Amino acid sequence: MDHPEPGTVVVTASGDGTYTQQVTTATHTLLVDEPVAVGGADAGPNPYELLLASLGSCTAITLRMYADRKGIPLTRATIRLRHDRIHAEDCARCETERGLLSRITREIELEGDLDDEQRAKLMLIADKCPVHRTLSSEIAIETRGIGRFQGGPGGEAPGPRRSLG
Repeated sequence: MDHPEPGTVVVTASGDGTYTQQVTTATHTLLVDEPVAVGGADAGPNPYELLLASLGSCTAITLRMYADRKGIPLTRATIRLRHDRIHAEDCARCETERGLLSRITREIELEGDLDDEQRAKLMLIADKCPVHRTLSSEIAIETRGIGRFQGGPGGEAPGPRRSLG
């Protein structure tokens, strides 16, 4: 497969397993899959692991860039992340009051000869990473059918179906 233009990601079934997907970016190709326990081949990280990897790597890169720019002696940042689905009523800091919501727990370990002020500033900077800002903001996802899509006019996905009964 040809690589798409920068800023575009193409996901296609790899043909290697029931759920195995090939992800192609402008310069990289990787596999995404589900664990064997749910019918996958475990040929790559699952989608939630990739989401966590995006947040964790963006956090670490943002911390490194800031530390380098400010001359902060950060030698390593280790980011550990976990995704959970929780009941909204169990979340004291959440605006949603009903149903399930996603919670990502991010633990940041900073190494280096850092004073308390530098550590505190780096922890604040962690929330400034672009992926964190995206995940924390309202996100609009547009879905459009293309090619030989059997949908609405112009290849657009049909709207919600309504029952007449």
